[in-house]
Amino acid sequence: MTGAPTPERVLVVLPSWVGDATMATPALRAIREAWPAARITHLARPGIDAVLAGLPWADAVVVDRLGGLLGPFRGAARLRRDRFDAAILLPNSFRTALAVRLAGIPRRIGYARDGRSWLLTQAIAPTTARPASTVDWYCDLVERALGVAIADRAPSLAVAEADVAAASAARAALPGRYALFVPGGNRLDKRWPAERFARVAEHLAARHGLLVAATGSPGERPVIEAIAKASGVPIVDCSAFPGGLSGLKCLVRDASLVVTNDTGPRHFAAAFRVPTVALFGPTDHRWTVLRGVPERLLVAEPFLPEELVADDRAAFCAMDRIAVGDVVARCDELLATASR
Repeated sequence: MTGAPTPERVLVVLPSWVGDATMATPALRAIREAWPAARITHLARPGIDAVLAGLPWADAVVVDRLGGLLGPFRGAARLRRDRFDAAILLPNSFRTALAVRLAGIPRRIGYARDGRSWLLTQAIAPTTARPASTVDWYCDLVERALGVAIADRAPSLAVAEADVAAASAARAALPGRYALFVPGGNRLDKRWPAERFARVAEHLAARHGLLVAATGSPGERPVIEAIAKASGVPIVDCSAFPGGLSGLKCLVRDASLVVTNDTGPRHFAAAFRVPTVALFGPTDHRWTVLRGVPERLLVAEPFLPEELVADDRAAFCAMDRIAVGDVVARCDELLATASR
């Protein structure tokens, strides 16, 4: 179907997770470049619109979770009014495919996953079931569907005036160069121990003269408090300030260094080319390989055989197997490179 007429009105369904949405940006750029005259609308869940705000690849954004039993039906009624010619589904969910089918969109493109092939007009078979970069997953879909080549696969984001305003209170508490820690995670077993973050904070303050800040969701404030209690240097708790994802983008962009677990803000740092040390335990780093960015990965079990997946080997990939000395060494390396 790559020879099909160029559509005039295109719907792009965005991923639901912060990190995945950021990793989708090379694909979103490619869609815009392939169809420059089309009116492109992004369908995003609440919050993802803030992540991608300021980027020039959509003419409009529809915010909807499509949640609940009637979510796809309600969403389809809303989408039907825009009379889209084509829809590109980046997520693999059945729910999104059902919504665009019910909306009567004649051309529906997505991966043949989650039992939804019959809802798509162009169901593209995945090329691999093994761990592979989510960036490539989205780019390969767009390449095969649109007949284009995507050479630049580095993620990118933008900071708008609203993002700067959202971060103003936190930035006022950080008057100098600072390192930003992201010590939380959506699972407890993805979190590096708080006392080890504290040791890294002391090193960064003593050797590099950096202020140290930590950020996370309101529910992750106890983790930040534990780091502050264990540390011999002050820790600025950015989770205490308002700002949400908009402010977080600005905080990450302005940092001299980011040290993070496998979380969404890690992808913000990559998008803004901020030097980053990313820590991986029982989640396989191969799902989120990011190219062309100043990042160093540390995995809990670097000798895990290639045919095994860290997600399935939690006992062998515990976060406490990552040593403070290894994190400190990667921080020093990145800061030395940045100073040159």
